[in-house]
Amino acid sequence: MIEVLVVDDDVRVAQNHHELVDSVPGFRVVGIAHTARQAVAQVRRHSPDLVLLDLFLPDASGLDVLKELRGPQAEASGRLVDVLVITALRNVEHLRSALHNGAIYYLLKPFPLSALREGLERYAAAQKKLTRMDSATQNDVDSLLGILRPQTSTRVLPKGLTTATAQLVADALREAGTLLSAAEVSERTGVARVTARRYLEHHCAEGRAELELRYGSAGRPEHRYRWIL
Repeated sequence: MIEVLVVDDDVRVAQNHHELVDSVPGFRVVGIAHTARQAVAQVRRHSPDLVLLDLFLPDASGLDVLKELRGPQAEASGRLVDVLVITALRNVEHLRSALHNGAIYYLLKPFPLSALREGLERYAAAQKKLTRMDSATQNDVDSLLGILRPQTSTRVLPKGLTTATAQLVADALREAGTLLSAAEVSERTGVARVTARRYLEHHCAEGRAELELRYGSAGRPEHRYRWIL
């Protein structure tokens, strides 16, 4: 389980985030904090994997909390924790400081709860990918960064691809819960195999899916795909 601390000065918002986190498979909330002091204390008490951190807190800036959780002392003590900033502050200097001090993502309020859910799923996918890696290639690094910091949902699809078919292929891969070939995706969706492969490659490029090569006794390896969000 990925353990999460929710930090927000608004009690109602904190509860909404608590309920959302607990509804995502593989996650559970270990505490809620409404002040900077409470946040630091609960991190020390619970040692969560991830902190959902609001920057507007009544007793100190959330940036001060971020610096303490990601600073040299935390690293030296082995208590580094990942931080996903959730805030209404749109000042570029706040964004710059949050990223400089190690925030994995910066989610601006207001947002649909589905955006937070996707952020959590992406975080889980990145952690899963890291645990399977013995050493990193540049493709691995690019893939991880693509998972944690995705392009916006309004990005235009490559020429020739449509949103409806992209969603159809994504649903087929997600619901399978296992590796599928382009031919198997074609059978499940009704699109041509070559079309299915184009969409599968697109989802891989976007960090939503990953490719695994399966080698047989002879010939070219089989391309198989897995949904990772």
